[in-house]
Amino acid sequence: MVDYLKQTWSRREFIYELAKARVQSKNDRNRLGMLWEVLKPTFNALMYGFIFGILQGGAKGPDFPVYVVIGVFLFEFFTSSMSGGARSITGNTALVQSLAFPRLALPVAQVTQGILTLMPMLLVMFIYAMILGTTPKWTWFVIIPLVLLFSVFNMGIALVCARITVHVRDFTNILPLIGRVLFFTSGVLFSVDRILNQWPWMVTAFDYHPLYQTLQIARAMIMDNAVYEPRAWWVVGIWAFATLAFGLVYFWKAEERYGRAD
Repeated sequence: MVDYLKQTWSRREFIYELAKARVQSKNDRNRLGMLWEVLKPTFNALMYGFIFGILQGGAKGPDFPVYVVIGVFLFEFFTSSMSGGARSITGNTALVQSLAFPRLALPVAQVTQGILTLMPMLLVMFIYAMILGTTPKWTWFVIIPLVLLFSVFNMGIALVCARITVHVRDFTNILPLIGRVLFFTSGVLFSVDRILNQWPWMVTAFDYHPLYQTLQIARAMIMDNAVYEPRAWWVVGIWAFATLAFGLVYFWKAEERYGRAD
């Protein structure tokens, strides 16, 4: 495992260049180019904010638009890492079969691509927050270590999904459903304390939900009136490194099977 990680690290320039090239080429044929990476989550935030905030009365108060924007933008990073990681090996069969290199480089490049895409999205997220009335403050910089922890968690998820897809190709058809379920059960659009207060045991369960706690920390650092439990950092940190450790071992164990003909 140590040698395997060293080999992957030695190819860090390849990983970065591959991720950067994919970001640049992803929207090359679109007239708005990279702008779509910001517009898509923005449209999602507007749609869900309108549906849940107005039509269904799902939330009230002036902070709800910011609440939704933060949730949608960060969750977009998670889903792109999960779905991209799932396709990282099966979608690069020719590369895997023709060159000798640690296959770990491919899901790592996929998550790196997500990070590069997320960076301008974070800037736009802060601009939206100010437009919607949020006061800028020093705690906004805490988003940096939070995103690093979130990236570690997403890396572990990407590695697990990458191997599962190699064994079960149909898994890619199930992933959108999994992503949708997680979207509606991770507090992207609602506050657990307000919606689930009739079921205390469910509120307690969300205290250990990594996606929900990540969003709670981000909202507390950015919004004016949001709060969070400091132990949320421990929850997110433990989940992140435990998921990465499991994902590394799980992915590495099948290294010799990647690229073989079915």
